[in-house]
Amino acid sequence: MSEQTTIANPEVSIRGLRKERVGQVVSTKMSKTAVVETTTRVPHAKFGKIIKQVKRFYVHDEEGKAQLGDTVLITETRPLSKLKRWRLVEIIKH
Repeated sequence: MSEQTTIANPEVSIRGLRKERVGQVVSTKMSKTAVVETTTRVPHAKFGKIIKQVKRFYVHDEEGKAQLGDTVLITETRPLSKLKRWRLVEIIKH
């Protein structure tokens, strides 16, 4: 990283850039875990038509605040279990 980046935002140099996603909660049946589904629109590799890509993430939800159907913001984190690599940052909409 450049010196300017380190001075401007010291948090980035210590932790690195983390991916963030916005998605819908589709399951909260596990304790401290929610399943969040994100939808991205990408062009088809050969034909160029816009298609939806749906991906599911297992998210660490310590307090169990997320409810079915909520729109949430999640961020990448260290591996917490076999499948959990994301944590809940905030609930955008109930």
